[in-house]
Amino acid sequence: MVNLGDLFPNFSADTTVGKIQFHDWIGESWAILFSHPADFTPVCTTELGRAAELAPEFEKRDVKLIALSCDDVLSHKKWTEDIKAYACLKDVGFPFPIIADEKRELAVQLGMIDPDEKDKDGLPLTARAVFIVGPDKRLKLSMLYPATTGRNFDEILRVVDSLQLTRNQNVATPVDWKQGEDCMVLPNIKEADLPTLFPKGVRVKEMPSGKPYLRLTPQPNA
Repeated sequence: MVNLGDLFPNFSADTTVGKIQFHDWIGESWAILFSHPADFTPVCTTELGRAAELAPEFEKRDVKLIALSCDDVLSHKKWTEDIKAYACLKDVGFPFPIIADEKRELAVQLGMIDPDEKDKDGLPLTARAVFIVGPDKRLKLSMLYPATTGRNFDEILRVVDSLQLTRNQNVATPVDWKQGEDCMVLPNIKEADLPTLFPKGVRVKEMPSGKPYLRLTPQPNA
C-alpha cells in the first residue's frame, strides 16, 4: 500500500500503447492512475467513457490519465471501441492508455483488491482505486471505492484543481470548493504577512469561540 507523500512505485507494465516505465511515462507532468475490476463490465465502461470525455480538461492541467484492468492488452483494445461508442467519442484513437494486469500483481502491490467481489473464476476483483501522483512522483491523493460503486470524475477533476492550487499558494480549499471560489488562509500564516501574501484581501469569519482562525481570501491565481 502506498501512503500519502510516498514515492510512487516505478513499475513496468504492458499497456494499450506499448510497454511503459511509470516514472518515465509521467515525465514532468501530474498523473492519475485509476483501476477497474474487468473489461466489458457496465460500471467500468461508464467510468472510462466519462474519463475520456474529460481528457481535454485533464490535459489543460498537465495531467496524464492511465487506467488499469485485470485483462490483457488485446481485450483492452476491443473494449475501448465499446467505451467510445458509449461516450459518443468520434476520434479514431483513445485518449489514454490502459494497463494489462492479468495476474493482478500490480493490483496487489498497490492494495487495490476488493476481497468481497469475485469474478466468474472466483478470483477477487480489483477495487476502484484512484491515485494522483505529482511531478515529483509522490502520491498526492488516493481514493478507494468498492467494485460495485462508480466514481465521480468531476470530483477527481475538482481535487486536481485543489492540489495544484494549494501546492503553490498559502491556502487550503474549504468544503465543496470549486475553481474560482474563495479559499482559506493557512493557520500558520502570520497576521503581519497577510497584506503581502494576499493582496486581494482577507476577511475573518466571526465564530462563537472568538478565535480568528477562519480566514477567507479570493482564489490567488483566479
